[in-house]
Amino acid sequence: MMLWGLLLATLVAASAANVELDPLSDEYIDHINSMHTTWKAGRNFHKSVSMKYITGLMGVHPNWREHTLPTKQTIYGISSNLEEIPENFDARDAWPQCPTLKEIRDQGSCGSCWAFGAVEAISDRICIHSNGTVNAHISAEDLLSCCHLCGFGCNGGFPSSAWRYWVHKGLVSGGNYGSKQGCLPYEIEPCEHHVNGTRLPCTGEGHTPKCQKKCQPDYDVPYNKDKHFGKTSYSIERKNVEEIQREIMTNGPVEAAFTVYNDFLLYKSGVYQHVDGSALGGHAIKILGWGVENDTPYWLVANSWNSDWGDGGFFKILRGQDHCGIEESIAAGIPA
Repeated sequence: MMLWGLLLATLVAASAANVELDPLSDEYIDHINSMHTTWKAGRNFHKSVSMKYITGLMGVHPNWREHTLPTKQTIYGISSNLEEIPENFDARDAWPQCPTLKEIRDQGSCGSCWAFGAVEAISDRICIHSNGTVNAHISAEDLLSCCHLCGFGCNGGFPSSAWRYWVHKGLVSGGNYGSKQGCLPYEIEPCEHHVNGTRLPCTGEGHTPKCQKKCQPDYDVPYNKDKHFGKTSYSIERKNVEEIQREIMTNGPVEAAFTVYNDFLLYKSGVYQHVDGSALGGHAIKILGWGVENDTPYWLVANSWNSDWGDGGFFKILRGQDHCGIEESIAAGIPA
């Protein structure tokens, strides 16, 4: 009888140890920080934010591998960059004349990260390849709502298809929500991650906007005349870190996708690496550089969850180990 009681107590303790903490709780933040890893956890989302909203942000469709681009065979771009790869590189410093490199967008309550990662990098590349003479803020709205072969709008899409659409159909300009800038500004309103804000609660109820194919009334350029096209789109050889670096330092930021786990929601500083929690889904982002922090190599990344998330909207993630799949699928292209 005593042996049975001891066994039962052991099973209960083991079960309790395997129970996951609420990923938005103070206890989970403390738990991550107690591991003394390469990054610090903190609060990005209020405890009341629904997990439905958060999982809805992960907009890389599980079937993304069926829609990959051809692998780049040669170095496209403004120059063949065969110089030594530096230890640190930040596209914001390399091309200071391009304002979109410094921008953090907000996808709102919509799984549109696949579109945001693409239009962010495309906007940067248009500026970079024009030597700063063309500053186009490419519309996430146009891509999200009108590319029907890119996936399922706010319910997830394929990053590679977004770059292919830019080449074949073109994309118009469009600012952020409420900006009235460009042909088609983003229609989906940002939501409130924190409790004391002016934005709507993050409910996870975002719906894909209807494809308009016409510019907002106050914009004086017709939709078809506002299109920006790509000349070519391609992927980088899977998990080839050096090729990814050369692509960024030659042609500008790229779009990548990775698996998000519970602990990533809490990132505030340092070099993120997954240490705890379940997978929430695939998420697309923009890689704009790399470096080394406290002997840990990292990628420098722009997220699309507003600047109140993470380190001003940016984060660093472990480089060189295909961590969370970050180096597995890199999409890019060259402006026409």
